[in-house]
Amino acid sequence: MSDAKANETKAPGTSPAEFVRQVQTEGRKIAWPTSGETVRMTIMVLIMTSVLSLFFLGVDQLLGRTVKFLLGLAA
Repeated sequence: MSDAKANETKAPGTSPAEFVRQVQTEGRKIAWPTSGETVRMTIMVLIMTSVLSLFFLGVDQLLGRTVKFLLGLAA
């Protein structure tokens, strides 16, 4: 078997050690948020979750009353 044929049958990819090195290199590139940024983002998530939950509660109530009204007409 020639060298070219042997290279074609070899599984593609990197060695586990090379993979770990690449992961460590990419991990060093991460820009982690500061504690202040984390607190601000957490507060924003809580506010948006509250606003959206109230919105969907209102939509649910409106649709529920509409369905009850329509079913009352049919009875």
